Amino acid sequence: MNRLRALWERVPAPVVDLVLVMAAAVDVWLNLWDDTRLGVALATLGCTALAFRRRFPLGVFLLTLPIALTQPVAVAPLAALFTLAERSRNRRLLAVCVALTAVANSTPWPLAGLNEVGRTMTLVTFVYGLATAAAPVLIAQLLQTRRDLARQLVEIEEAREHERALHAQAVLARERAQLAREMHDVVSHQVSLIAVRAGALQVATKDADAKEAARTIRSLSVTTLDELRTMVTLLRASGGHATELTPQPTLADLRKLVESSGTHVELSGELPPGVGTPAQRALYRTVQEALTNVRKHAPGAPACVELWQDGDGIGVTVTNTPPTRPSLSLPGSQQGLVGLRERAEILHGTLEAGPTAEGGYQVRLRIPLSSD
Repeated sequence: MNRLRALWERVPAPVVDLVLVMAAAVDVWLNLWDDTRLGVALATLGCTALAFRRRFPLGVFLLTLPIALTQPVAVAPLAALFTLAERSRNRRLLAVCVALTAVANSTPWPLAGLNEVGRTMTLVTFVYGLATAAAPVLIAQLLQTRRDLARQLVEIEEAREHERALHAQAVLARERAQLAREMHDVVSHQVSLIAVRAGALQVATKDADAKEAARTIRSLSVTTLDELRTMVTLLRASGGHATELTPQPTLADLRKLVESSGTHVELSGELPPGVGTPAQRALYRTVQEALTNVRKHAPGAPACVELWQDGDGIGVTVTNTPPTRPSLSLPGSQQGLVGLRERAEILHGTLEAGPTAEGGYQVRLRIPLSSD
């Protein structure tokens, strides 16, 4: 069936119209009743008009009504009615056209013979003509509905493809944001530590070669941080709330982080056992970012890292005093606190950061226990 339909759709429309005109003409020739000049002219006009049924379906239908009235034919009026029903959505118009076709088929011609036929026979013929005219209309409306459903299915599939594309873009954006955040948290922490140590070595050493090597290391570290800032900005351009995609450090690594921070840090406080992994990661990254900022912006300042529990929440507070020596000119990505706030929002927590009354700086993260 599908193969036959495909073959039929390949037939050019003019060929179909020509075949239909010829079929209507043969139908008239075989069933010619009114062979007068008027009857033949009306039949010729109606059959020829079928060639224009696609462009003027209603006009062609009206031109075929005289054939149904003057000749006992079926091809021309039913073909015109089918074309009109296939293209029109006006149900009232189609009902009127069905009624007109039935009236034309059941009315005796010439009209003077109405009394000879009788009212009963005319009524029976009208009902038969009504059923005959309704059949092509119903078939045409069914085909119209089928086309509408096929078009809707195509639209639904296109909408699904668009939705899948948007979902893929959203996943990619989250991965880009996650990668940007992890690059900042991990690489910036390590490279800034290298720059600080190299700067300190450059000042302290007396050996010319060692001083030059330290200067080179510090220069390369600064350049790396600057390039990192550009990459982080590009990666975060289309990112949204990120999800954890790779294993990250937890509170078990916090003491090692403090010891290798290159800053005098006092770690105090404890957290209850069973703190969820996402919360541990958020606490660790907060301490890491805060200590990185201490090295950058408050050289020589001691810091205090305090883990605490507050009723139904846990958190960490990192506080540093004012710097004891001028800070190094190290570039920043400007995304550290943004990433920390994103982590806090994901866990329904809050992050507060700002200067203290003594001239230092404080970062405070609080996470509800219910979010673990």
